[in-house]
Order: sequence, then structure tokens, then C-alpha cells
Amino acid sequence: MVAAASSPNDAPHIPVLLRPLLVACAPVSGRWLDGTFGAGGYTRGLIDDGADVVYGVDRDPLAFDMAAPWVGEYGDKIKLVEGTFSALDTYADDLDGVVLDLGVSSMQLDLAERGFSFMRDGPLDMRMSQSGPSAADIVNNADETALANILYDFGEERASRRIARAIVKARPLNTTLELAAVIESCLPRPKPNQSHPATRSFQAIRIAVNDEYGELAEGLMAAERALKPGGLLAVVSFHSVEDRMVKRFMQERAGKTGRGSRYAPETEAIEAAFEIVTRKAVGPDDDELQENPRSRSAKLRVARRTDAPSGEIDRKTIGMPGAGRR
Repeated sequence: MVAAASSPNDAPHIPVLLRPLLVACAPVSGRWLDGTFGAGGYTRGLIDDGADVVYGVDRDPLAFDMAAPWVGEYGDKIKLVEGTFSALDTYADDLDGVVLDLGVSSMQLDLAERGFSFMRDGPLDMRMSQSGPSAADIVNNADETALANILYDFGEERASRRIARAIVKARPLNTTLELAAVIESCLPRPKPNQSHPATRSFQAIRIAVNDEYGELAEGLMAAERALKPGGLLAVVSFHSVEDRMVKRFMQERAGKTGRGSRYAPETEAIEAAFEIVTRKAVGPDDDELQENPRSRSAKLRVARRTDAPSGEIDRKTIGMPGAGRR
């Protein structure tokens, strides 16, 4: 568990797309679950807007350490749960709403010792739960093909084979800056306003360490099971793969995927488990971009639960990268 002295800077955490989320979910009331509690921004926003109680779920113990000074002010309205949102239906059911804010949090990026950032030197860790295999385990033990698949599937890195070959040749690698330097050596120098060359590779390794796409697929289905009829599922994503998975899940479970043609077999009709609330993904407005530049890639999608029975969905159907790989 990270000590309080290692806390990030004192700048206030700004929950991304909170205002449009509250508008899309209005009126907020009843029992909610925040599946990615983090610094507590969504949880506090939901309570301030009318929720009776919010279950704050996070797999990172640091989140609860940081909440300790203020969470008591909300009394019984916040119930903290250490765990993964893939199992959220085991923590609470008959919910009026579920919120998921995907990706790594600012407080994790800002701590060098957590090993998430290529901008700060630290151990190759990247574990959100601070337990289990680390980034160093993957980087130093996975074979070249497996590494290339991770970089391509999870980071959409076109130079995945070249980078994987260089990583294997340079092993062992123990720090974030060592890994970043190897990746940089494989790619052209970035032009002004282009992202750092290691961005996609670090994203891919972090996603693999934390099984983020598997968590998302399972979490979406768990939310379907946990929500009451009329309950709302709100998901904020930060890159195209996550957004595609969320969009396809909501379309599939709302029966909006089409019913076949002469070129494709007709699929069996399903009873829609969701109604889509946001017809298009909602992004940040100019005010939010000014307040929080990290929000620029964020997208919000919201769907409302019907009274149809919950079901299952194939991971390949919702575009989960690597779902069909053996």
C-alpha cells in the first residue's frame, strides 16, 4: 500500500465529462455504483446531484488511502469496495445507475513509483491493484511473438514486431525510462504536437498487465445484471478501442446491430436489454478542455436498462482485441 507521503500533488482531481454525464442521467436518484472510484469525483458528483448512496469500487488501495480525509463527510452515502468492476454485480444489485471511467487515473500517472508513465523514471510496474504480475514480468519474460501481439492488439502499434525484437534484445529492462529508450530507438523522432513514441507501447503493456479489455467486457455484462429496469449505464472511455467496445455492446444489447441481408445470415432476434440514451458519443466542450486538457480524447455513452432478462455476449462481437487469438 502506498504511503500518504507518496501522494500526488495537491491539484484538485477533475472528473472528466462529469457535467454532461449528470445531464444525460438526470434526474439522479437512488442507488448507484461507481466502478472506477479513483479520486472520488464521480461519486461525489452523483451524491451532490441526488443519489442516495454510491458504492465506490476500485482495485487500487491508493484510492481509499486518498479518500480517507474526506469520505467520512458523506456518512453512509458512500460505501467503499476494494475490487474490480468486472464483479460489480456481486457488490450490489437493483441499482439505479452504474458509472465506469475507463483507463489509468491521473493519480496513478503522477506517481513515478507506480511505473505507468514514460515521462518519469520508475520501476516497470503498472499494476492498478498493486498485486500480481507486473509490466516487468511481461517485458522480460514474454516471447517476441507474444510481445508483438500485445503491442499491436492493445496499442495499435504498427511497428510492434520491430519494437518487440528490440525489447527482447535489450532485456533485462527494469525501469520505465529504460523501456521508453528502447521503444524510441525503433521509431522516427516525433514531429511537433505528435505524441511521444512510447505512448502506444506503454498503453498496450498497461492494458495487458491489468487485463483492461477483459475487465471492460465483463464489467459491461455485470452492469447489465446489476441494473434495475430504468437504471442507467454511463461509460467514459479515452481511446478508440474502448469506445468501440462500449458502442458495440450497447448496440448489440439494444438490438441495433441489424438483422442480416442476402450476403449475411439473419441473426436471431434478441429482447433488447438496453435503450441507447446518447445517440452519439458525447465529448468535452470548450470550457472543459480549458479546465482539463487530459479530457480531449474522452467520450461518454449512456444506455438505459429495460426489463428484459440479462444475457451474455461474445467478446469478439464487441470488438475486443485479441479475443479470438489462441
